[in-house]
Amino acid sequence: MKQAGDINYLRPVSLRLSGSEMLYEAVTNDIRVTVEPAFLDAQSDPDNDRYVWSYTIGIENQGGRTVQLLNRHWMITNALGVTEEVRGPGVVGEQPVLKPGERFDYTSGAPLTTPSGFMRGAYEMVDEAGERFSIDIPAFSLDCPNQPIRLN
Repeated sequence: MKQAGDINYLRPVSLRLSGSEMLYEAVTNDIRVTVEPAFLDAQSDPDNDRYVWSYTIGIENQGGRTVQLLNRHWMITNALGVTEEVRGPGVVGEQPVLKPGERFDYTSGAPLTTPSGFMRGAYEMVDEAGERFSIDIPAFSLDCPNQPIRLN
């Protein structure tokens, strides 16, 4: 079994939290990424095929080197299998620097035209020596709580 710190080490975990919220996790190159999605009923409009989720991301540096998040790459797939790619610098307007043991949290959102789907992605990072590397954002499910569960 691969250990934390090994390249491409992934440990997806789903934990039941309060209510129906789920927590997803991946560890790559000693960087732990957690995701907690939540359906936003007040911003959704099922009659017009608009379903909105927020997701809170935690990025924790569990290694011994300082790193900076440079870019993000998202793959957002709806229940019909239509995938949208999103690429860009940083997250929520920031390119956080994480020293060993530090954590950065942020919340963002995603709309879909279907009541379920999923997201997955990666962050491009750079360490203090200038080495660039990618860390995984775990795949996580987006499910409207009032719809039958459908595996994507």
